[in-house]
Amino acid sequence: MTSDDGIRLQKVLAQAGVASRRAAEELIAAGRVSVDGKVVNEFGRRVDPDTAVIHVDGVRVVVRNDLVYLALNKPRGVHSTMSDDRGRPCVGDYVRDRTERLFHVGRLDADTEGLLLLTNDGDLAHRLMHPSFVVLKTYLAEVNGPIPRTIGRQLRDGIELEDGPVAVDAFRVVDSSGGRALVEVVLHEGRNHIVRRLLAEVGHPVRNLVRTQIADVRLGGQRSGSLRALNRPEIGSLFAAVDL
Repeated sequence: MTSDDGIRLQKVLAQAGVASRRAAEELIAAGRVSVDGKVVNEFGRRVDPDTAVIHVDGVRVVVRNDLVYLALNKPRGVHSTMSDDRGRPCVGDYVRDRTERLFHVGRLDADTEGLLLLTNDGDLAHRLMHPSFVVLKTYLAEVNGPIPRTIGRQLRDGIELEDGPVAVDAFRVVDSSGGRALVEVVLHEGRNHIVRRLLAEVGHPVRNLVRTQIADVRLGGQRSGSLRALNRPEIGSLFAAVDL
């Protein structure tokens, strides 16, 4: 690319919603912007938004306007597929009217509710699903109580399942009363039904299960069945989680 090709960096940052052009110039002047791994401090720098990797304060900025990042609060009974030849409710039903070719990042079984990411960014999706990047996922599980104090240590030390050992990254009891307990499980494993199998193995089969967080993206108060676009810090946190 010659010096006359591409778009001025401050305009690209403004179009990406990082800051106004004037504020973007201040970011550049302060050495807070890098392109393809190198700090840029001249205002005349031009970049190709389709290929440039831009970071502000070390956080990746998405500058391509064709990439989509969505969070779905998947209801119970909905299958994690983009279509279903048996006519069952599926994730694809929620994005049927969108023009992008979207796919879900990982899956939740039909009986599990909660956070599911959808995107057309294949590189990010692949990394988020690859176990080598240790992307943490948080679940709230309703189980039979009470919960012995030894369960947390047992799960953190590791449980031997039929397809190999697995250990949680964190575990805590959120609430416990009347023979019912609500526990939070954090792990980076992606095997099928892993949370249900783990808790059943230690004697506390799951009644209800909700995924509440992936990396730094939280479900929060998002209504069941609703779809929302991730904001810039959330997208940046996903890139940071997989070293992009």
